[in-house]
Amino acid sequence: MQTTSNATQADYLKNIGIETLNPMQLETIAKAATNPNLMLIAPTGTGKTLAFLLPVVQGMRPGKDEVQALIIVPSRELALQIEQVFRSLKTNYKVCCFYGGHAMKIEESSLSTSPAVIIGTPGRLADHITRKTFDTRTIRLVVLDEFDKTLQMGFEPQLAVVFKSLTGKQNHLLTSATSMDALPSFLPFSRLERISYLNDTVPTRLKLKSVHTPSTDKVESLMRLVAGFNQELCLVFCNHREAVDRISALFTSHNFAHGILHGALEQIDREKNLIKFRSGACNVLIATDLASRGLDIPEIKHIVHYQFPQQRDAFIHRNGRTARMHAEGQAYFVLADDEVLPPYIDDDITEVKLNPKLVLPAPPEFVCIYISAGKKDKVSKGDIAGLLMKKGGLTPDQIGLITTLDHASYAGIQRTALKQTLMGIKNEKLKKIKVKIEEAS
Repeated sequence: MQTTSNATQADYLKNIGIETLNPMQLETIAKAATNPNLMLIAPTGTGKTLAFLLPVVQGMRPGKDEVQALIIVPSRELALQIEQVFRSLKTNYKVCCFYGGHAMKIEESSLSTSPAVIIGTPGRLADHITRKTFDTRTIRLVVLDEFDKTLQMGFEPQLAVVFKSLTGKQNHLLTSATSMDALPSFLPFSRLERISYLNDTVPTRLKLKSVHTPSTDKVESLMRLVAGFNQELCLVFCNHREAVDRISALFTSHNFAHGILHGALEQIDREKNLIKFRSGACNVLIATDLASRGLDIPEIKHIVHYQFPQQRDAFIHRNGRTARMHAEGQAYFVLADDEVLPPYIDDDITEVKLNPKLVLPAPPEFVCIYISAGKKDKVSKGDIAGLLMKKGGLTPDQIGLITTLDHASYAGIQRTALKQTLMGIKNEKLKKIKVKIEEAS
């Protein structure tokens, strides 16, 4: 039977290292308590996750071995990110995460004891509902996070399956980064309270710049542009995964450290590339619009549009990865001689002249190591940090981000200390488990 302590909102915030909520979060939490159907409209990066997770927790009934809340998201990465935030609140409520690319047998096994919260992508949730692996009749709150993007990605049929299985008496909390005039027919309501923060964001200081290049030299021009950032964090956006792979091949041929992200990658490869990017083992991420919203990635100094998105909203979400709040950021367009700016761009744009020679930057300061044990093996971040310091000879400032997955972990360490560290921890054990430790591929 699931229980919870008499924890307060302040306790949860303390657990995740936040002192106060922002006005958007406060208003959402207050209105979610009195409105059965609520939509929060706010830009990417403003804290929507916490704005809906706290109402989820506050609406729980202790002592119930049943699914009480369902959180539906458009991507695996977002599902995992929300799961991590929920666990960091330390509520004592069980949470499960369901998504494509994850073994169905593992997910079904996790349902042996009913979770209070299920987070999942539409397709995988529809599969579970078709198989009747959990009872949807006990669900009291449904959250549709990034609802506009979920519909844009074509998940309406799967969402219809999910909603057909529900009683229709649930409360609903929708989040969106864009205004939505019409609601799909599968929703069991036609009216809802809206909270919009689209016009209340702090003006950013985003500078728009362009690079002009012959069509045949476009990829090479991109690499010279990015090389000039000298390892400052950069996100390169493409419209198609083929372009991502083509650019990646050129970067690889020059030993230019980078990561890629697109929908055709295996889940483990997506996770590894994001972990390396977060930990500073690569400072360039080449991606489709999968990286424009909903991912927990650091503040980006440079956004590069290798290809223009068709819609203005997508352009805004890409740029939303930089120049947040009071920060400055740069957005670049790589324009071939047969390309023109789309009509939705009417800002002043500065043309950038590239260095005619490719001058590669120094390798990233950090490198990422792989450890063949994770959360399911009872290995914590503290265990890994202790091993790296006691046996690997590292100081705290030589250790970067540590990430623990179910059966694997990754740690960023200073590149200059890699050889010494791997020698020091060779054949060492974690929690009495012999583990494989090597530089992450």
